[in-house]
Amino acid sequence: MNLDNAKIREICTDAVFERGLDYRDEGRIQRIGRFDDVITAAVRGSSLYDVTVNLGEGSIDARCTCPYEGAGECKHVVAVLLDIAADPPQDESERVDRVIGDLSSDDLRAFVRDALAENPDLREQFLARFGDGGKSVEAYRNEIEGLFDQHTANYPVVTDAIDFSHFFELAEQYRERKRYRAAATVYRALFEGIDDNHARIDAAYDHYAKALRSALDGYVDCVLAADPSDGEFEQYAGALEAQAMSEPPVNEEQFRRALDALENRR
Repeated sequence: MNLDNAKIREICTDAVFERGLDYRDEGRIQRIGRFDDVITAAVRGSSLYDVTVNLGEGSIDARCTCPYEGAGECKHVVAVLLDIAADPPQDESERVDRVIGDLSSDDLRAFVRDALAENPDLREQFLARFGDGGKSVEAYRNEIEGLFDQHTANYPVVTDAIDFSHFFELAEQYRERKRYRAAATVYRALFEGIDDNHARIDAAYDHYAKALRSALDGYVDCVLAADPSDGEFEQYAGALEAQAMSEPPVNEEQFRRALDALENRR
């Protein structure tokens, strides 16, 4: 799509646009690359944040790992979009396709194995797309609990936005393969993990509320798409009921809403 400053201004506030312009001019974009319509970048702010922009289908779909909670896109996304508009990065997809075409199956298999051995998140996504089974709720919960532990290693509460995008991407991989039960398992681990750790959250409240809502919506959609038996349905509904009744009932309203949606759409 044709990207210019006018289009970028439409998706952010004036103040954020100016800050994004400053970030680009200050050279805070540490890395940027393109593969087809997807641009990935790293932008230095108070931390190094990962930005992903998809410019396909005539729209801008952007994500950033920063804890921004305001209107529109954040300054890191704006900085990357401004850089794309001024100097579009070279598309590496054709080059990669040419190299893949020249590789033997053994060489390609060896590379994939090495990459999967070194990157557990990539390995999990690979298995979600091509494998036979996912992990249990408890296994995913342990991973989410580990993220909260990491963010409270030096301070008793979480004061920034934990990035759960890996889990949402994993669930989406399962949904694309119509493996709705596996996707529901990931969503359940997310909403249970976030809710059970509410006492450790002391900032970025909108971020966690949105993540919880997205996990609940995804769970309801996937349970219904799986068309479970009556007994299975009761188990799925019971997971929501249990969280709604947990103490203190910080997110009870959201769990009741999801439970009503599940039962009314059954």
